[in-house]
Amino acid sequence: MARRPRRSVGPLDQRAQGILRAVIEEYVTSATPVGSQALVERYGLGVSSATVRNVLAELESLGYLSHPHTSAGRVPTDVGYRHYVETVAEGEPLTAVEQRMIRHQFGQVEYASEHWFRLAASTLAAMTRSAGLATPAKPEATRVRRMDLVTIQDRLASLILVFREGAIKQLLIGLPAAADQELLSRAAAQLNELACDRTAAEIAARLAGMPAEGGAVERLPDESEAGAGERMALVRLVGERIVRTMREFDAAAIEDLFSDGLLNVMAAPEFAQSEKLRRVFAMLENRAYLGDLVERVARAGTIRVFIGHENPPAEMSEVSLILAPYGRAGRAVGVVGVLGPTRMAYPHAIGTVRFVSGLMNELVDHLYA
Repeated sequence: MARRPRRSVGPLDQRAQGILRAVIEEYVTSATPVGSQALVERYGLGVSSATVRNVLAELESLGYLSHPHTSAGRVPTDVGYRHYVETVAEGEPLTAVEQRMIRHQFGQVEYASEHWFRLAASTLAAMTRSAGLATPAKPEATRVRRMDLVTIQDRLASLILVFREGAIKQLLIGLPAAADQELLSRAAAQLNELACDRTAAEIAARLAGMPAEGGAVERLPDESEAGAGERMALVRLVGERIVRTMREFDAAAIEDLFSDGLLNVMAAPEFAQSEKLRRVFAMLENRAYLGDLVERVARAGTIRVFIGHENPPAEMSEVSLILAPYGRAGRAVGVVGVLGPTRMAYPHAIGTVRFVSGLMNELVDHLYA
């Protein structure tokens, strides 16, 4: 079992903090252990190399740095990164140009919430050179925004179900009898009227209130009695499938994880062994673990940084996660964030995640408005 880094025993003075920050920023850039001479030459610390060596030794004894046996330099520990993150908690704000560029990209999909999550993940990946992550905002009880039925074969149709927060389900529906697109469209129109902006429980109640099979059915203009019966049978069949799908969706802690930028992480020397990264992403596919993360971030109501061994699974001990919630507490909450090696440019990553989560909040507010 990997040894957890020691906790520090007290606050650092200003000089030690400056040197720790210099070590971390140099290591993030170079990915090689940092020596005292490099710090003196590049960071204008105003002290001698001998003084820097003494401070580095003190930081190591306190658990902020470690000393690889094969090198004279030092590297940050999880404790060192944690101290650094807490001193740059607000992150590095994006430039006005970067903000305008991201807003423009999201403006192209403002009314297509099903595209927000992929765009959030790809934007975060591109801006941070890490892996971008996004989960759809998920309510306790989802509601239908719209649905469509499209014929595939005589007795097979595609059900496209769009939930209010943007998640999309596409399902195959086996039909008891041949149905053309005209019949499917009539049934879809009635289902949209029945299901739009309603929960699974509400849709089930409305289905239960429909005329029993074989009972009198209101006919549409230019619709035969037989056609009306076929339409109602199709509405019941598809309506029950919609209810079942929504209940399954509501029961899942996390339904989807959108990610982008895996190649960015693979390029980091820490992950020269691809098996390490495969285990990381396999863990992110664990819906129980991911659901717990989302719940913790949502409960905090603010950006959270999980560094190395602060992630309970051993598979995550060499990566950091920066996650922020978005949405409306009590209605629908999702997260956006980045994943990368613990050797991450935290100020820029925190600032980028904070900006994208704020933008997602604006979009969700617009959706509910």
